[in-house]
Amino acid sequence: MNTKEINEIRRRWVPDKNAVGHIYGCYVSPTREVIADIDEPLSLMNEDEKEKYLGFLKKCLSGTLGKNLIDIVFSTQQVMEGEEHKMLMALRETKLENGELRRSFYQQVIDHLDMDGVGYLLLMAFDTYDVPHKGKDGSFSSDEGDQVFNYFMCAICPVKENKPFLTYFPGDNEFHFAGGTSVQAPDLGFLFPAFDDRATNIYNVLYYTRKPGDLHQDFIDAIFHVDAPMSAEEQKEAFQSCLLEALNDECSLDVVQAVHEQLTTRINEHKDSKSPEPLKMTSSQIGAILRDCQVPEECIEVFEEKCSEQFGESATLTPANLINPGKFVVQTEQATVAVDPAHSFMVETRVIDGRPYILIPADADVEVNGMSVKVVVQDSETLSQISDNF
Repeated sequence: MNTKEINEIRRRWVPDKNAVGHIYGCYVSPTREVIADIDEPLSLMNEDEKEKYLGFLKKCLSGTLGKNLIDIVFSTQQVMEGEEHKMLMALRETKLENGELRRSFYQQVIDHLDMDGVGYLLLMAFDTYDVPHKGKDGSFSSDEGDQVFNYFMCAICPVKENKPFLTYFPGDNEFHFAGGTSVQAPDLGFLFPAFDDRATNIYNVLYYTRKPGDLHQDFIDAIFHVDAPMSAEEQKEAFQSCLLEALNDECSLDVVQAVHEQLTTRINEHKDSKSPEPLKMTSSQIGAILRDCQVPEECIEVFEEKCSEQFGESATLTPANLINPGKFVVQTEQATVAVDPAHSFMVETRVIDGRPYILIPADADVEVNGMSVKVVVQDSETLSQISDNF
């Protein structure tokens, strides 16, 4: 699914724009016991309750593609024979109305999902979307649509204990010191099947994780029985490892600067283009950036080989997962300097009196601990010595 398709489905998750009949689910205690079973008609809820339940499910369609929203892909054999796929298809075909089937799914989640000792609310809802025809001008016409997208959403929301505080109880006309529990935004969830090319794709699941560094592999193993793709943090670490192993002594500040600047430029240009598809690059394209930095050809070949090992043959990389485009930090044992990525080119290296230094210009406003200061050269002799070394 691309950004436009996700947004198209996301817009349905408000009280007056969907065909959701019931909210299903269960409340699971920290000891993995089902405390309550949920089967609530949406029509009997008040507006605040509707918005809250739908809002939790809608949250599973938010975040960044490739980081929070990830494609889970079933193999052809799984679709034909896999029990995990049969379970999802049965839930969809029965519109979640089969209580026994739902409870079987709940138990699968309960047996395998590790929420670090925190209770959670498992929510599910089924929706039917009469997909309108989209004209060349981008407008929708409900009269011409011939596709029906039947799908369901699942969200896993942590339930946390609130700190006790003084609360007024109207029945007693008194204040009492009391605590309670509250449902948090979902940590994970999914949409099945996927809405690819604005049509049903039973081979894919759109999976959501609140923390890009924690995909909950235990949940993915149990419910989808597939290997999870690398998390954004794992992709970044793997990319850095490829660079370090391939470049060795060639992995200089200048090279890292150039890679960061080039990837940041591509990310910003893609963002400005408003393309719904996530930005992808091949290892060869990143190799071309290294080539522009005069990195030896043998190092570039090793880099591409390492990328194939880490990410797979002919894999495409997501630049936004490889670097932080909003951050450029230079760090030594004694100091840390954060630089606006748009001005990272101003950071330079020089050897002064036989020692390597990292330099940044100080001809504009300078602050130390929030206080404006002036940078003063002590004498002309010192300035001359520094200039000679430059």
